[in-house]
Amino acid sequence: MKGTISVQTENIFPIIKKFLYSDHEIFLRELVSNAVDATTKLQVLAQRGEATGEIGDTTIEVLLDAEAKTLTIRDRGIGMTEDEVQRYLNQIAFSSAAEFLDKYQDSAIIGHFGLGFYSAFMVADQVEVVTRSWQPGAEGVRWVCEGSPEFTLEKVDKAGRGTDVILHINDENAAFLERYRVEDLLEKYCRFLPVPIQFGTRTESVSTGEGEEAQTEQQEVPNIINETRPLWKKTPSDLKDEDYLAFYRSLYPMAPEPMFWIHLNIDYPFNLTGVLYFPKLGNAMEVTRNKIHLYCNQVFVTDDVREIVPEWLQLLHGVIDSPDIPLNVSRSYLQSDTNVKKISEYIARKVADKLHELFKADRPAYEQKWRDLGVFVKYGMIADPKFQERAMAFSLVENTAGEVFLLNDYKEKIKTNQTDKHGKIVCIYTNDPAGHDAYIRSAVQRGYDVLKLDVVLDNHWIQQLEYKSELGFVFVRVDSDTVDRLVQKDEQKESILSEKEIETVKTSFEKVVTDGGRVECQPLAPEDLPVQVTKPEFLRRMKEMQALHGMGGADFLDSYNVVVNTNHPLVVQKMVKLDKDEERQQLAQYLYDLALLHQGMLRGEALTRFVGNTLEKL
Repeated sequence: MKGTISVQTENIFPIIKKFLYSDHEIFLRELVSNAVDATTKLQVLAQRGEATGEIGDTTIEVLLDAEAKTLTIRDRGIGMTEDEVQRYLNQIAFSSAAEFLDKYQDSAIIGHFGLGFYSAFMVADQVEVVTRSWQPGAEGVRWVCEGSPEFTLEKVDKAGRGTDVILHINDENAAFLERYRVEDLLEKYCRFLPVPIQFGTRTESVSTGEGEEAQTEQQEVPNIINETRPLWKKTPSDLKDEDYLAFYRSLYPMAPEPMFWIHLNIDYPFNLTGVLYFPKLGNAMEVTRNKIHLYCNQVFVTDDVREIVPEWLQLLHGVIDSPDIPLNVSRSYLQSDTNVKKISEYIARKVADKLHELFKADRPAYEQKWRDLGVFVKYGMIADPKFQERAMAFSLVENTAGEVFLLNDYKEKIKTNQTDKHGKIVCIYTNDPAGHDAYIRSAVQRGYDVLKLDVVLDNHWIQQLEYKSELGFVFVRVDSDTVDRLVQKDEQKESILSEKEIETVKTSFEKVVTDGGRVECQPLAPEDLPVQVTKPEFLRRMKEMQALHGMGGADFLDSYNVVVNTNHPLVVQKMVKLDKDEERQQLAQYLYDLALLHQGMLRGEALTRFVGNTLEKL
């Protein structure tokens, strides 16, 4: 048996009201967009000579009458005949925009699905449509529906062409009868629509007369809420820096000025325009998300652009507009398809091209911005292998002396002195130049160079460079080992002490070292510190990664090394010459506390004891 599944129209309105749109406020965007479509269609017909005579004022009006509990969207566009009302309003999901596009394929019509009009029933108990077609001799028509399959349709007198959609707002949605609420929604969704939209009037100072008779008067003028030709729709060559900055300030009034921007303009294999700004970030990555606004034919869709903008570029600010972005039926969020992937790749490539262009054009200025730029570049290199490859041409590192290098240039600088016995080039770095001052000085005295890597992403970034780049780098923090072992070579220093003396020293320290510390004696240079606390690079990185992801670290990750310099004068000339074990332990405790203090590991009771003992000796 074969049959046809029946869809009951009685059931469609509850679905529209509850499930079609994720937020009731969308209704205003949909109805104003429909009015823009009606106006745009008229303009297309006029350009083609099909609609003759003066078009006149095509401003769309949004009219609020809180007392009557109505909200009206009025356009002076193409309008509808009685037949068209029957066709478009009484057949859900039959889109007049889609039909129009089939005939006039080069027109910028917003709507596609034919469901936007019915979003009105999410907030209104009754919807009236009063319309008159542009066609000569057309009569006015009034359509009324109360959110059920039943409607009334009658001829009425209407002075001019266009359509009034009158919503009788229900009590549940009374908030949409408040002026500030409507104005906020128009500002959010409609501020860049291509047809002027008026919402009431505003008071403006107007100069009248000339010379001594000149006066300033307060006049009521139309309150136009949108900019019909936003900056991203203009030709880049016609724009100045101040234009881009002014647009940025209009989008983000409280934000510092951006470092620079990228104007996107492509029409093949997809249509995409927009402007993306690079804000000043520092380490504040999270607070800047959701700052890219997605538009479809100048209609705001969402600020959640995860599908179309790579994650690492969601730190950017700005606007993207494309009619080729696949939206769900309510135009509220993206649907994945091949176009989305192409657009995402295009944006990433344009960003890489812009960064390389800036680097080549003015390297000193680029270096000055690197503190902020580095967050974008490093994030991109971690997340996107293609971008990592491109970024090698403009990715920088800075050493503790303030010198800045491209990665490949830095490799050439250090490879002679900092290549270990396994052929790896060892990059020594600090994430705390002030706290690691003694370690840095010791490394520099050995002829080593020390990088400053102190931003939030550096831990991830250096691992990416180790595992996925062709540089041959390994990274070790300057305090991860003694200076002689930061770059492992076959050289060995001799200790001044005998094996028995070394064992005595080690025993003294083992009696005072607690909490996972492991004592080892090394014959370092006499000018090196007498005792150093180091944490192996691998264990420390594991600990930091777990902390970053909110995970508790295993106990073994807290272990550290207490390295005693068996060539230091305090050990050679004092400790081994003390007669009593107790005296040696006291000196060992003091030197161990100094080493902990140097690493910021001496806290609480131990710190109080150390300060007290130090004061007693003074």
